[in-house]
Amino acid sequence: MNEKERNDYFYVCALIEYIARETRNHRGDIVSAIGEAGIEKLLYDAEVNHCLSFEQVSDEVIEYYKIHQGDFDTISGCNYSIPSFLDIGKLYSIMIEDCAKKGEEVKELMKIFSSFISDEISDFNTDLYYQNPDYLEWSYREGRLLE
Repeated sequence: MNEKERNDYFYVCALIEYIARETRNHRGDIVSAIGEAGIEKLLYDAEVNHCLSFEQVSDEVIEYYKIHQGDFDTISGCNYSIPSFLDIGKLYSIMIEDCAKKGEEVKELMKIFSSFISDEISDFNTDLYYQNPDYLEWSYREGRLLE
């Protein structure tokens, strides 16, 4: 992955996290609603969308893909400081780069956001987000949190 692609994946992952928080949905529900072609379009548009606010792009994506409000609230009941959507987006983009085979990055993005690890990362009442990224990656690969 070159630097532009890294930036684009980081942006799209952060956008997915932002939309999920705004709509109170599981991250997997967001990528499912957008679909593979939609993710590819967001990646294609990422360089231009960087110039816009996350709020504006989020509103447009929510409207275009008809993403409804859910009840997966990871913010209001949190007892600890919440990592920013940018921090979480960076984490996901690193996992995609480390786990994806060349040319299959979009499929891997969808798999990671739809896997158990995504809900685990979204539980901000745990310290999972602060764990070593290698731990998160290998837990994802194994399909369970490693001991």
